[in-house]
Amino acid sequence: MWKQAVEWLAAAATDPQECKREWDHGTGTALVEAGRYWDVLSVPDRLGLLALDILWRDPLKTPGPTLVDSAVRRVGFFLPPDPVSEWIGFGVRHVGRGSWVAVPPPYRPAGRLEWLVPPDGTGALHTPGTLESALREATGTLAVLAPVSAEHVGADRW
Repeated sequence: MWKQAVEWLAAAATDPQECKREWDHGTGTALVEAGRYWDVLSVPDRLGLLALDILWRDPLKTPGPTLVDSAVRRVGFFLPPDPVSEWIGFGVRHVGRGSWVAVPPPYRPAGRLEWLVPPDGTGALHTPGTLESALREATGTLAVLAPVSAEHVGADRW
């Protein structure tokens, strides 16, 4: 499985062989081009982790590739390339054609980058409609929790 996943992910790099060398003998991460095989929807980590939990609810469907960057506290969902969609929301970034994404190999984390759901090599990605629904539900949950968190922070001051 990993070999197929490595080949699929490295195919998005300018030089797939150099990409694989960088994973194995370099920094452990490689830059791969977005917009050709996939785009990435990058969201704040609390929103992304909650949305991913929602996506896992369906036991018959595995979510698409999902990457976390613990240093910048963001989660990236890999979805089909679509230059016309507008993803709107606080802290939401759509990474598409003309952009590059740093990724670790699918078989291990590298520093701050780790696959929460590694690519499986089949080309399976998040379905935009399903991802949007999960993000909307997660946003609603976070909105309900925000006042509770604010009250707790205020209580700590006294």
